[in-house]
Amino acid sequence: MNYIDGFVLAVPTAKRETYRKHAEAAAVVFKDHGALGLVECWGDDVPEGKLTSFPMAVKLEKDETVVFSWILWPSRKVRDEGMKASMADPRLKMDEPMPFDGKRMIFGGFEMIVDA
Repeated sequence: MNYIDGFVLAVPTAKRETYRKHAEAAAVVFKDHGALGLVECWGDDVPEGKLTSFPMAVKLEKDETVVFSWILWPSRKVRDEGMKASMADPRLKMDEPMPFDGKRMIFGGFEMIVDA
């Protein structure tokens, strides 16, 4: 069964296009190293919760938007090798700083148990 790397982060709303371009470039690198695909979703209906929520989890600020993303890999083994190779790939090294605060990014690897 496929394997997923999932991400939730806060991106300055004014940097939407910068982030989109960065994500498109990163998708090429991840796919070159074994990923089947990458999906980036710009928050449109992401309510603030009382106990937990996406905005609370990333400490969303007034001028930011929640982004929900995932990378689809064929297996955990391919992901481990592909992620290592991607992180070492010079194409992921940007001249500009990342268009988001990586310290507030939530991420993890997930085994798929249902794919309907």
